[in-house]
Amino acid sequence: MLGRGALSAARWRGGGGAGGIGIDLRALLRSGGNLLFALFVAAVLAFTLLAAVHSPDDPLLHPSSHQLTAFLTSATSNSTFLADDSVLRTGEDFAGAGANSSDAAALAESTVVAEAIPFIKLEDVATEKVEESSGVEQSVTVDTDASSDAGAAAAARAATEENPIVEAVSCDMEAPVDCTGDKDLFNLLMRTAIEKFPDLHFYRFGRPVAVPGSPMECDLAWRFRPAEDTNGRATYYKDYRRFALTRDVNTCTLVVSTVGEYHSGTGAKRSGRRKGKKGKKGKRDREAPVTDFVPAKTQMRLDENAANADNAGGSEPELVVGEAVNDNLPVVESESEFSRGKYLIYMGGGERCKSMNHFVWGFLCALGEAQYLNRTLVMDLNVCLNSRYTTSGKDEERDFRLYFDFEHLKQSASVIDQSQFWTDWGKWHKKDRLKNHYTEDIRVTPMQLRDVKDTLIMRKFGNVEPDNYWSRVCEGETEAVIKRPWYLLWKSRRLMEIVSAISSQMNWDFDSVHVVRGEKAQNTQLWPNLDRDTSPDSLLTTLNDKVGAGRHLYIATNEPDKSFFDPLKGKYQTHFLDDFKDLWNENSEWYTETKELSNGNPVEFDGYMRVAVDTEVFLRGKRKLETFNDLTRDCKNGVNTCPASS
Repeated sequence: MLGRGALSAARWRGGGGAGGIGIDLRALLRSGGNLLFALFVAAVLAFTLLAAVHSPDDPLLHPSSHQLTAFLTSATSNSTFLADDSVLRTGEDFAGAGANSSDAAALAESTVVAEAIPFIKLEDVATEKVEESSGVEQSVTVDTDASSDAGAAAAARAATEENPIVEAVSCDMEAPVDCTGDKDLFNLLMRTAIEKFPDLHFYRFGRPVAVPGSPMECDLAWRFRPAEDTNGRATYYKDYRRFALTRDVNTCTLVVSTVGEYHSGTGAKRSGRRKGKKGKKGKRDREAPVTDFVPAKTQMRLDENAANADNAGGSEPELVVGEAVNDNLPVVESESEFSRGKYLIYMGGGERCKSMNHFVWGFLCALGEAQYLNRTLVMDLNVCLNSRYTTSGKDEERDFRLYFDFEHLKQSASVIDQSQFWTDWGKWHKKDRLKNHYTEDIRVTPMQLRDVKDTLIMRKFGNVEPDNYWSRVCEGETEAVIKRPWYLLWKSRRLMEIVSAISSQMNWDFDSVHVVRGEKAQNTQLWPNLDRDTSPDSLLTTLNDKVGAGRHLYIATNEPDKSFFDPLKGKYQTHFLDDFKDLWNENSEWYTETKELSNGNPVEFDGYMRVAVDTEVFLRGKRKLETFNDLTRDCKNGVNTCPASS
């Protein structure tokens, strides 16, 4: 027995037989285990060290795109507007922005995108030429009562002998102009617009339209962007103006005598958007109608972009401020179509009557989940406006379409109005045996609902905050799956139309300054220098080296007494938001359209709209000065709150 045990031990050690040399396998395994354990400990230490020094992304923003993250995290700046949650940023704000200002490649790419479609230059428009035929030149004589005397006749005969034969053409000074058919007149109007507005880039001109009862006037529309668009936004604007014409008494050529104000050429305003070839979600054809003027190089790029979009299975939407808005509610055409559909609805929740940013953060979570589940989002178009924005000082119900571009949303995503949905559901769900999947648990993830076959998924939220926030659905593991579709949510084009009108009345050639006063200026403990730094004398000193004398200066401010800024009027052409209140008063187009949208009830131009428009105009200034970056040393949020980088 002993001999057999010794033999086994020898074999286990590797056979320490006659040669006397072997390997102890137990020791070898023990050494290997120690080595692996040491590697494990080293990995844990390395991971701990990395976690200690790593600064993760804001979980509120993760996993948003780099463009959105860089845009929203600009709160590290002390800029007045950039960190202000009272003004909501939407999809068009970062449609053309670079991912990171320090990323040269991204910046270069965004520049290429911005210049992808060339604008119309003066040399692209043909110049007027008098056609020559059979070598006979044409001169123009104007019909007058003066008769030619014999000397004039003799001089004419002498000139005829020395010069080629000149065919006289009679000119009727009062003859109506041919707005639609005269190509030379079209060229004249386009050249006049380009020369009159050097701070704009033109991308399309519509065919001129005759003005009934005015034989010497034409209306012309065009699409444009500011030449110095530093916001990187893929936004186009539409204007239409009235051109008054006269004939030169010596040459009888047409001359533009005056150009009307913004949107004066109502005859050139189309009643709706151009209809193109129907495709997925009613995609419109990008080709310009034959009646429009688009240079060959621009049309070539449009065709290339359209072909690339078709190959990619999608298209880049265009935001055109000034086009007619069609934000009618979508309807389901038939019972069979409704029954085949799949729907998602959020009920209740703590988003109501919070800030607009809070509402949108939750709404985009719902929209993102609907897209992930390939379902139609049933949305409530009633938005509760927080009391801070209303004149009554109470929370009030408002229409979603007053603040956001619903036409773009319904064309780019599958949505349906909640009231319409429940009407159809009541008619057909029993008949067609439509089923409803109901959940009150926010811990039920979209991934768990992916295989649900029921017609309707209903998420019910309770009354306990913050667990009843819609945005909670997109937290945790869902963050890596649900992408908030910011590109689907644009600002109301009716509000942007007011922004465009204000900027146009300053010819898009103005500087802007934001002056924060109010309660902050009165609180000298948190803002010890603000009142002094925003006084008229200090403003004149600060602006002296930054804004040229005589410039249009738009002042965005919460100072209720606008006469406070009267000392600036001696050096600048000052403008305030209330200077343009005719754009939303009872006689305005905005008032008429919003009243119709609200079933005949007048709509207040509320505090949120005022802040939104004020901010958007400020951002379109050529030189922008902000209170807490340029006017004062104080920090935006009080003493000792300035970011270290500012």
